[in-house]
Formats: sequence, C-alpha cells, structure tokens
Amino acid sequence: MTDTPFRPFETALDRGQSLAILRETLAGADDGELFLERRRSEGLLLDDGRVKTANYDASEGFGLRAVRGEVAGYAHSTDLSESALRRAAQTARLAVGDGGGVLADAPARTNRTLYTDADPIAGQAFAVKIDTLREIDAFCRDLDPRVVQVTASIAASLQEVAILRADDTLVTDVRPMTRVNVSVIVEEDGRRESGSAGGGGRVALDGLLTPEDWQGKAREALRIALVNLRAEPAPAGVMDIVLGPGWPGILLHEAVGHGLEGDFNRKGASAFAGLMGQRVAAPGVTVLDDGTIPDRRGSITVDDEGTPSGKNVLIEDGILVGYMQDRQNARLMGVAPTGNGRRQSHAHAPMPRMTNTYMLGGDADPKDMLAELKDGIYAVGFGGGQVDITNGKFVFSCTEAYRVKDGKVGHAVKGATLIGDGATALQQIRALGNDMALDPGMGNCGKQGQWVPVGVGQPSVMIGGLTVGGAQAG
Repeated sequence: MTDTPFRPFETALDRGQSLAILRETLAGADDGELFLERRRSEGLLLDDGRVKTANYDASEGFGLRAVRGEVAGYAHSTDLSESALRRAAQTARLAVGDGGGVLADAPARTNRTLYTDADPIAGQAFAVKIDTLREIDAFCRDLDPRVVQVTASIAASLQEVAILRADDTLVTDVRPMTRVNVSVIVEEDGRRESGSAGGGGRVALDGLLTPEDWQGKAREALRIALVNLRAEPAPAGVMDIVLGPGWPGILLHEAVGHGLEGDFNRKGASAFAGLMGQRVAAPGVTVLDDGTIPDRRGSITVDDEGTPSGKNVLIEDGILVGYMQDRQNARLMGVAPTGNGRRQSHAHAPMPRMTNTYMLGGDADPKDMLAELKDGIYAVGFGGGQVDITNGKFVFSCTEAYRVKDGKVGHAVKGATLIGDGATALQQIRALGNDMALDPGMGNCGKQGQWVPVGVGQPSVMIGGLTVGGAQAG
C-alpha cells in the first residue's frame, strides 16, 4: 500500500508528449479527453463468526476518448506509457474520421472540495478492522438469543483521477469511500428471517468503526429481521401507498431518475422525452439531482469529464424543467452540461448518470398521512427492483412494509411488491411529508454495465392507486 499522491505526468507519462498525442487525436473532433485513474480498495467480510474474505486491490490506467457528433471513439489501457497511449489514439481517432468539428471549450474550473482526500484504507490498522467485525458479531448475538447468523462487512476505497484536455487544462479529484454493513438472520419456531442495515459515504473510516455508529446499524438490522419474523403474507390489489422517508427514494431514482438522463431523452427512448416545460408530476413535487452535498456517497467535486458537479432541478412544482447531462448529449441537445458525466473506471466511457437524486419535502405530518390511509400499505424499506426506461414501468420488492386499515398501522407484511410506472406514480402523489431525509449511504446504480455510487432521498410520500403484488387478494 502506498500513500504517494497520484501524479501520472511526473512518474509515468510526459505531460507535453501526452498533450501532443491528445491534440493529434482530437484534431477535427468536437470533444474528448485523457482520463487517468488510480484506485485502491479493501474489503473485509466476517460471516458466522469467521473472517471469510479479506481483499485488497490496486489498479491504474487511462481512457482516451474522441467525440464527433453522436459517435465516440474510446480506448483504454492499464499500461501508463507513451506507446500504449499512441496505440489508443489510433483507435479513438477512428470516430473522428476526416474531422471538421470545432473542439468544445473545457469545463469551468472550481476550487470547491466536497470531501477529504485522506486514504480511508490507511486510516485504521488492519487489526482494528478485524476486531471491530468480531465485536459486531458478538454484540448482535448478545442482543437477542434468536440471532443464529451474523454477517458484517467493512469496505474502503480511494479513487484518484486526473483529466487532461487539449487546451492543457488538468483537473484532478481524490475520492474516498467507506461503508459498514450488518446483516442478521433470526430463527424462531423453525422460521428464519433476515434484516440488514448499513451505510457510509465519502468520509474517513474512523467514525464508522466506533460502537456509537455500528451498534445502531446492528440494532436496526435486528429490528427489521424481527419485524419480518412476525410478518404475514402481503395482500394483492390496487391500493393507496405511503412510502417512508430516506431509502425508499430508490423507487424515485429508478422509476423517474433514469428517465431524466439526457441520453435517453435525446434519443426519444424515455417516457419523459419531449415533455420539457410540461406537467409530469402532481403540484408541489420538486425533484433534484445534487452532486454537491458534502461527504455524501453520490457526491462528486467534478464529474468524470472535469465538469464541476451541480445542484440541478429536474422537476419543479410538478413541471419538467431539466435533464441530467454529460458534455456530448448536452451539446447535441443545445444545453449546458450539468456535471453528470460519470464512468465506472478508466475502462469505461462517460455517460449521463445520477449523483444524489431526491424529492423535496412538503408540509404534511407523516402521522396524518397514515391516518388518511383507509386501506393500503406503508412501505418503509425496499430491496431490488426492475424498471423499463422506455415506459417507466417498475416492479419493486419491499423489505419492510405494513398493512394499514382505517388509518391504523397493523401487522407487517412479507412478499409485497409495488407495481406501476413512474410518470403515473408522480401524477398520483397526494401528500408530501415534512420529514425529508437522505439514505444512509448505501446506493449503487447500474446502467449499460457500469456501476457508480449514488444517493437517494425523499420525504414520506402518499401515492394513490399503485398495484400491490402479494400472496393473497386484498
């Protein structure tokens, strides 16, 4: 492990020669850049009282991109050498052809920093991490005799990037990431159920390894498992729904957020394509994508094209007012980039991606919202889901949900799925709670085979007439 700062133009590549190759590659192109990356990550997993996994990974490489119109040429390598860069230039150059484009201006610069640049892996000794995992295991088992299995994990990583453009501007960013997760399985009378909790962000690992932090995660994981131990089969039918605050914003992220990314709308593939300036949600509904929140999992000081991240309003009081854009799609749509050009690594080309996507709160008391729910579901936790971007149709499974009748929250239900489409669900929002919250820092988003960390959030939300899939008729 090394703490040496990532300086590829001092240790591996000559900056002047790299710039010359980049300029040759982009002659006649609309845009492009040389993206360099070094990444280090560590993952520890304790399962059933034993350390099952202890991984450390280190990698570095570059990606070279040339863009002309709708076409992009991209080549990447883990070899930081001039010869590898020249070979990559030949591939990327194919997208430019005979050229004729005018190279776009570089992004504006920023001196803002949203998170520490300290290496979270080196922040705590390996032995301390192992001891913490064992303490989590013992603590969970002492909490309740019904706990039969505990899984705890610690993850930390540091990504360092440098983005060189043809005008010789160089943008750098150092991105830490940490997370602690706890899962438990409980058993009673032959029935087993599970619960999990966790989170983190672009913060040092120290705070996540304190008992004050991980004990809360352990208690929450146990609480969810015990709730599910008493859960009854979920009803099925069309019902009104109240979603809890925070992590249930994952439904907003999937069912609405992806549909507001620039590439899908430029190609007319989104359910929201062509609706700019029109009402797409109930009055009072405002949705933002904000990469500027300090220390959050989805935040980025600059995106992977070098554009400073932004606080972008997507839906304002129910009206569609913006899409999330990278540089290529923004240029083709005649708008400004929004700082949402993201990539998984140097081996991937950037595309429009979410950062922290959330809905602003309203003025309703969540207790009053539940009191108004005559026959429906109160959904607090979500697991996996599937979404069709072209029509916004979604299916989400609930990990914690309750039956509500005549305004009273009753027994927990198991096996509930929420079925609908994002555009209709937005229009059917009836109330917004005054309890807006962000998730605890555990989101990952997949798109076209690329994964990036994201955040979600929302207040309690009442939605009318969603289809609930369950085990029995409601």
